[in-house]
Amino acid sequence: YNQGEFDLCIFDVMMPKKDGFTLAKEIREQDQDMPIIFLTAKTMKNDVLEGFKIGADDYITKPFNSEELLYRIQAILKRSQAKADPREEIKEFNIGKYHFNYPLRILTYNPGEDEDEEKNKLSPKEAQLLRMFAIYMNDILPRSEALNKIWGEDNYFTARSMDVFVTKLRKYLKKDENIEIVNIHGNGFQLLVKAEEEA
Repeated sequence: YNQGEFDLCIFDVMMPKKDGFTLAKEIREQDQDMPIIFLTAKTMKNDVLEGFKIGADDYITKPFNSEELLYRIQAILKRSQAKADPREEIKEFNIGKYHFNYPLRILTYNPGEDEDEEKNKLSPKEAQLLRMFAIYMNDILPRSEALNKIWGEDNYFTARSMDVFVTKLRKYLKKDENIEIVNIHGNGFQLLVKAEEEA
């Protein structure tokens, strides 16, 4: 998966080296939007629920009609492309003196000659949140949008969780004085990055 670009993933739940559920979870940690279809001989309710819980877009039991599978793939890709935001295709970002590689979840501090380079491996949620901040750089990131996209729902508890992750990101970015994450009361947050001449 990490060695290529894909529009959609189809997994058999029962695969020899790694089951489809485990593989799907690993992909979901890197990419929340990749369409996923499970193929399985299992018709147990728990397996179907597990697939959708992980984030599957569809679940097809064997034996299946190949024409039906094709139509389902086309429908999922059509929905996926319709909601795609061109900004979502960006995988790497320059944030002040930092470089952020989203697929690898690596945040690198690139200082001047007087300081050492520093790399941090972010957690999946830290990386997802920083990516959204970077996409909305110097603009307001609506709290509700971040909560629904990363946490799956907007409520008191997920909002408090987001605040904790914002604090973590502030610590990661503190070495560049030109970077600030501002709380826009009642709306969301803003990742402000001043140009060197503005500082």
